Amino acid sequence: MLFSPYLRQLFKHFLLSVVLVFTVSIQCFALEPETLILNLKERDVSVWKWQAEGKKQGIILFSHGAFSAPWKYKLLIQPWVEQGFTVYAPLHIDSTDHPEKDKYTHNMSWQARLEDMQMLADTYGGERYIAAGHSYGALTALVKGGVKATIPDGMNPSQSDPRVALVLAYSPPPAMPGLIDKQGFSGLAVPALIQTGTDDIPMGASSDWSAHLDAYEMAPATHDHYAIVLDDVDHYFGGAICRPELAGPKQLAELNQTSDISALMINGYFLAKDDAIDQLTSLLSPVGPTALSRK
Repeated sequence: MLFSPYLRQLFKHFLLSVVLVFTVSIQCFALEPETLILNLKERDVSVWKWQAEGKKQGIILFSHGAFSAPWKYKLLIQPWVEQGFTVYAPLHIDSTDHPEKDKYTHNMSWQARLEDMQMLADTYGGERYIAAGHSYGALTALVKGGVKATIPDGMNPSQSDPRVALVLAYSPPPAMPGLIDKQGFSGLAVPALIQTGTDDIPMGASSDWSAHLDAYEMAPATHDHYAIVLDDVDHYFGGAICRPELAGPKQLAELNQTSDISALMINGYFLAKDDAIDQLTSLLSPVGPTALSRK
């Protein structure tokens, strides 16, 4: 029996729906990370790996915020994966999800983070990579890009890595006694994006949100350092990153804006696409809701 034109059209829509659902399912599956284990001295480091989709463009090494974990940043990492970047992110010892967190004190976390990031770079960084991080992890990434923080005794006093081509620093800490002074941020030697929001109040600080811009304010004026300030955005984008347990509402639109700017930074300063830099230039604005500055 022949189908009527209406039924044939209905059947075509059904098949298309099945294909779309299957495609989305495959994409979601591809975003699920693989867990790797690396050995560092007397401890193991768990590393989450998100494999790049499509054409392979490069490597991003990501450091999570204090007490958090790599998988709590899926919404930040997903656009990088879709852009063609494989992302590696270690579980630092200060994470509340670390299986041996009780073995370590908070004072040990900074050295461990530096060790984790260096091991990650030596294992997966190749000849050139992007260093990225949020909060405490943003400082870790900035140090790889030349920022001069306090380095624990016994470690190489220079923790910068010439293989870093770009730093993406989301809500980095301001100058903090014992960790980094303001002048230390002047060592930033690679293109960088520094992000914060007007509700992003530094923990334990008497200063306002703008202290998160210390890294930008002190960076040399080489015309490739950018700051993005998002109106009413807090430290966690409402729980979209770092602390998914927060009540929200999640600031997804603002996170997407940040991801769009990050993609332009990657295209312009890692992949050397002049049109991306032109687009960044067109977006420069001293006022919100999305203020973008360059120096």
